[in-house]
Amino acid sequence: MVGAIPLERALTALGELLAADGEAARLVAVGGAALRLLGLVDRTTTDVDVIARVSASSGRGVEHPEPLPEPVVRAAAAVARDLGLPSDWLNTEIAAQWRTGLPPGLGDDLTWLRFGGPPGGLELGLVGRRTLVALKLFAAVDRGPRSVHFQDLRALAPTRSELADAAAWVRTQDESPVFGDMVDQVVDRTLESDD
Repeated sequence: MVGAIPLERALTALGELLAADGEAARLVAVGGAALRLLGLVDRTTTDVDVIARVSASSGRGVEHPEPLPEPVVRAAAAVARDLGLPSDWLNTEIAAQWRTGLPPGLGDDLTWLRFGGPPGGLELGLVGRRTLVALKLFAAVDRGPRSVHFQDLRALAPTRSELADAAAWVRTQDESPVFGDMVDQVVDRTLESDD
């Protein structure tokens, strides 16, 4: 859900508005919305985090999502107004991750859902498990073990191997020894929660 509104309802409304205007968009989502739509967690979320988009010119490859296409911005604003959602319910804040690097393989393992159309509408790519584990580990290191990110990481129940792969990427985000120690602590705490 986005706030008290079902997530699927907001995304369907967005897709239907795009389709009605003869527009199409292919966006890639991460975070709580992706976890919920993939059936990996059963919790609410306040937004849809868009980390990438796929344009006609790039084919199936992902590219930086900013700026979002104007038809998407208009339709998202209409959905926010009509459903009483925050104006930033669909946002690209996570796109700042492009500056320091995306998890490896982000665009290689996407599950696509269609909302509205065809023709047109919204196709939403949900990142795969490897990317989710990496991003949630990074967020849990940043926000701590009481954060929703740590709870999401625990819900994913990553294997020791998945955590090792994710930790290798997370360490590239900040090479300081203190940060590396924090990564190790979150990995250890995640593994303890499975015992």
